[in-house]
Amino acid sequence: MSERLPVIDMATLFDAGDAAGRARVADAIRAACEAHGFFYLVGHGVTPEILADLEAESRRFFARPPAEKMAIAMARGGRAWRGYFPVGGELTSGRPDLKEGLYLGTELPADHPRAVLPMHGPNLWPEGQPGLRAAVTAYMDATTRAAARLMEGISLSLGLPADWFERHYTAEPTVLFRIFHYPAAGPAGTDWTQSWGVGEHTDYGLLTLLAQDAHGGLQVKTPGGWIEAPPLPGALVCNIGDMLERLTGGRFKSTPHRVLNRSGHDRLSFPLFFDPDFTARLQPLPVDRTTIAAERAQRWDGASVHEFEGTYGDYLLGKVAKVFPQLVDTALR
Repeated sequence: MSERLPVIDMATLFDAGDAAGRARVADAIRAACEAHGFFYLVGHGVTPEILADLEAESRRFFARPPAEKMAIAMARGGRAWRGYFPVGGELTSGRPDLKEGLYLGTELPADHPRAVLPMHGPNLWPEGQPGLRAAVTAYMDATTRAAARLMEGISLSLGLPADWFERHYTAEPTVLFRIFHYPAAGPAGTDWTQSWGVGEHTDYGLLTLLAQDAHGGLQVKTPGGWIEAPPLPGALVCNIGDMLERLTGGRFKSTPHRVLNRSGHDRLSFPLFFDPDFTARLQPLPVDRTTIAAERAQRWDGASVHEFEGTYGDYLLGKVAKVFPQLVDTALR
């Protein structure tokens, strides 16, 4: 039997009075983070209706004519770094991904005090489709609540008070949301079944919570090789990112993953990134130099997540600049 990712029911994390139940969930989280860095979540509070509305409105958006989608292109999003990008418009490890997408985040009015920060501000919404905004807002609200409770479980799994990450990093989290569409067929002459939707990479924040449609494609790298992470009805996929690896001193490790859309169908995925406050100064646990050297030798990109000093915003801008290099000057203005 091929290896499978564990399934964790996080419902008890919403009940602060059930200490024993929360401890059991924390133990399961710790085991999953040490074994894979990836696991399925149920009991997360994101209802089937919310998921169905999000998928339906997303399909409506990506079916629109290219000119209508480009009317909210990311170049129009300014420093908020929001909007649409076409197939090939995003890079992973310097190579174009075979997907199109819509970048979104916490909705802030242009005059909000935090809107002066890069990657903060208003979203861009398409004309004539008010249902998309409603569906995205409902999904982001529910998934952000789940992520906050999950961070309590992670705190407990490390032997820390439940509110440790909130007190130090996530009282005002950086929440970014993506809607990705992987077409079923590529440009003429492209062997689409052998082309990466997204190449091998690790996520660079704290947590990613991912909803998938019915068509799989996500693969996770384990010591025994690549395994599939197929969609489970009603479940979210969770993976930890480089920053959580850093903040835990390497105890939990972010895991490489990739997407290959071989289903013959177009595919949607909905990753939400729950990350530290943009202005939070990073203060990881001490890590000795031998650990850093070993980590660099083992990582897919030869980098170390431990060799960084500054704020989370400094770190984040350095990462996303590699994904959309053409937008760096816009975001920093």
